[in-house]
Amino acid sequence: MALYLGIALAGIAVAAAASLAIGSEPISPDLVLHAVRGGEALPGSPEAHAHAVVIDQRLPRTILGIAAGAALGLAGALMQALTRNPLADPGLLGINAGATFAVVLSITYLGVGSPAGYVWFALPGALLGALVVYSIGAAGRDGPTPVRLALSGIAVSAVLIGLTSGLLLSDIDTFDGYRVWTVGALAGRRLTGFGPAFALVAAGSVVALALGRSLNVIGMGEDQARSLGVNVARTRLLSVAAVTLLCGATTAMAGPIGFVGLMVPHLARAITGHDQRWALPFSGVFGVILVLASDIIGRVVAHPTELQLGLVTAFVGGPVLVGLARSTKLNLR
Repeated sequence: MALYLGIALAGIAVAAAASLAIGSEPISPDLVLHAVRGGEALPGSPEAHAHAVVIDQRLPRTILGIAAGAALGLAGALMQALTRNPLADPGLLGINAGATFAVVLSITYLGVGSPAGYVWFALPGALLGALVVYSIGAAGRDGPTPVRLALSGIAVSAVLIGLTSGLLLSDIDTFDGYRVWTVGALAGRRLTGFGPAFALVAAGSVVALALGRSLNVIGMGEDQARSLGVNVARTRLLSVAAVTLLCGATTAMAGPIGFVGLMVPHLARAITGHDQRWALPFSGVFGVILVLASDIIGRVVAHPTELQLGLVTAFVGGPVLVGLARSTKLNLR
C-alpha cells in the first residue's frame, strides 16, 4: 500500500508541474523552467513575462489547489466514515452554508471585497455552523448519531441558505461580490493573507489522519468500539472539528468547491478498501490531483477565457453522483 501511495504522491508532482506549465497563455517549457529556477530576466523580455505568469499567477493558484484538494479529500473521507453514508460530503455538516452566510454578511455590512478578507469571516462562520449542527445532533439520550448529524446538517444548511438568499436579493452590490466568490476558483488568488487558512488546513489534516484507527473500530459497531476502549463521542467530536477546519479554511480561500469531497473517497477505497488509516491519506492525495487537474482543464477548455474550478468539478461530479446513487453496492463496511 505504501508503494501505491508513493505513486499517487508522484502524481501530485506531475499535476503541480502541469499546473505551472499549462494555461490559457502558452509559455515554452524552457521559459517555465527558467522562471521556476529564478533566473535573471531583463524588463520586457520573454523571461520577465514568463516569470510574471508562472510565479505571480500560476504558482499561487497551484499552492492553493494543493491545500484545497488535500483538505476537501480528507474532509470527504472523514464525513463518509463518520456518517457511514457514501454519499456524504463536507457540506453535510452545515460548514459550507455557515461560511457562505458569514461571507455574505461581511460583504453586505462591512464592505469586504477580497478573498483574503473573507478568511476572517468564513472560518468563524464555518465553525458556528458546525457547532449548531453538532449541538442539535447531540441532543437526546443517544447522542450525536450519524443519522442525527446528517439530518441536523440538512436542516441548518437549509436555514442558512435561505438567510443568505435573502441578503443577496436585497442588495445588488452584495450579489455582485458574492457571485464571483461562490463559483469556487483559484484564479486571481494571492497567497498574502492566507497564512491562517494554511495553518488550519495543516492542523485539520493532522487530526484527520490521526483518527484512522478509531474510525476503523467504530465502523465495526459502536458497542464493540466502546468495548475495545475507543471513545466514540470524542472521535465524533474530533472528526467534526477536523472537517470544520479543513472545509472552513478551503471555503475561505477558494469559495465553495463541490463534489471533490464526494468523489475522491470512493477512488481511495477502490485501492485501500475500508481501512481508514490508508483511505484518509489516499483521499487527500487524490483530492489534490483532482483539483489541480480540474483547474488545468478550466484554463484550456474555453480558450481564450477560463472556466472556474467549481464549474469543472460540478460538471465531472454530477454524473458521478448519479452513478453512485444508482449503485447497489453503496456501503462503507
